[in-house]
Amino acid sequence: MIDKLSWITIYPEVVLLVMACIIALVDLSGEPGARRTRTYVLTLATLAVVAVLTGLNAADGKTIYGFGGMVVSDPMGNWLKCFATIALMVTLIYGRPYAADRDMLRGGEMFTISMFALLGIFVMMSGSNFLLIYLGLELLTLASYALVALRRDNAVASEAAMKYFVLGAMASGFLLYGLSMMYGATGSLDVNEVFKAISTHKVNHQVLVFGLVFIVAGLGFKVGAAPFHMWVPDVYQGAPTAVTLLIGAAPELAAFAIIIRLLVEGLLPLAIDWQQMLALLAIASLLVGNLAAIAQTNLKRMLAYSTISQMGFMLLGLVAGVVNGNTYNAQFAYSASMFYIVTYVLTTLASFGIILLLAREGFESEEIVDLAGLNQRSPLYAGVMAVAMFSLAGLPPLVGFYAKLAVLQALIASGQAIYIGLAVFAVIMSLVGAFYYLRIVKVMYFDKPVTASTVSASIDVRFVLTLNGALILILGIVPGGLMTLCAKAIIATLTS
Repeated sequence: MIDKLSWITIYPEVVLLVMACIIALVDLSGEPGARRTRTYVLTLATLAVVAVLTGLNAADGKTIYGFGGMVVSDPMGNWLKCFATIALMVTLIYGRPYAADRDMLRGGEMFTISMFALLGIFVMMSGSNFLLIYLGLELLTLASYALVALRRDNAVASEAAMKYFVLGAMASGFLLYGLSMMYGATGSLDVNEVFKAISTHKVNHQVLVFGLVFIVAGLGFKVGAAPFHMWVPDVYQGAPTAVTLLIGAAPELAAFAIIIRLLVEGLLPLAIDWQQMLALLAIASLLVGNLAAIAQTNLKRMLAYSTISQMGFMLLGLVAGVVNGNTYNAQFAYSASMFYIVTYVLTTLASFGIILLLAREGFESEEIVDLAGLNQRSPLYAGVMAVAMFSLAGLPPLVGFYAKLAVLQALIASGQAIYIGLAVFAVIMSLVGAFYYLRIVKVMYFDKPVTASTVSASIDVRFVLTLNGALILILGIVPGGLMTLCAKAIIATLTS
């Protein structure tokens, strides 16, 4: 008989699964217009309920294992679930007008597949077993492939989906092969049991490192870190913009979660090995992302390379967790990375929200020149975009500045010359990156508008976009609450 506590660990997932199936059935009947509205409202209501449930679980502060230790419900996982759910809600609010104009809501698949993608995210965040984490990852990636190819009559989107599928399958193979090596070496799929087996130092170290290389390669693909970044620019540019935001926001939180589950909870005794690998990925990501973004004229492609560089910065926090075999710096480093990824998703939502807002039927608004003179057409939306760009560049007093500062402080606190060198390199790359972010602001405020039409939006989009921009500023001025939340979540994970 299954312990009743087991169901406590997965009831948000059960709610999500049941409602996704119900929404799929509801979408089969009625007039197209009413059906779309009904499905949209029901999806947002479901996501709101799930966000509250996961938030309450996170605030409770308890760590509960269920189903024989395969599933864990802890503050870190639950907070990331809550943030991912809110990110998906915001994405659907921003993306609905765009999708409606392009006939992407014809069958309602966008809402249902999005909820299954979120379910995959939840499974990844709750997984305490290699097999479960991989199943969640596959559910997310398969849903993402379908979303990218949602515009079946669009050749560019179909091409992007094919590239995503081929490269994603290869990366999944890397990760699965690495996990199988760990299973062969330790004899267990359970994350905690793997940790204990490696801690005994009785397992062949060469086999472990060999498997670790494939795991880090698979994880590098999932976060879009160089040199495993080749899919990011093509998929960001080729996918419908609403779908670009779907795969560029909430899934990044899931990628961070499985890095913590696999590398920190399961493979922390091998930190000296995987930290070196992550450091190389971080350096390459900062270098490739920032330098390549300068040459871009397509806004979505520029933001794709921006994502690569931002992920490099996030990985730097993970690099500084274990110093000379000691974990005294772990909670500061990992909480800085968690804070960074959460604030990055918040900023990404605002930047792509403006792109979706400016797009209209038959016009994508993907080029940087399409933002020319936006301040003259709409000071509010130009202001939101400027706040997002300044935050991504790391300028005070916006939240992006504090996020970068937290990661740099974690590196410097390690006291190691190599990590201090990494911090200096990251600052230099941030200065390089500031160029292409400030170029967007310059185009909006100083270039002549290419069209005289005003920018209009429905009241829900206008309200959420304004709130989104305000949060980037508010959390930059008073970041303590969110930083404390991340620190407590990481401490609970490290001590469970």
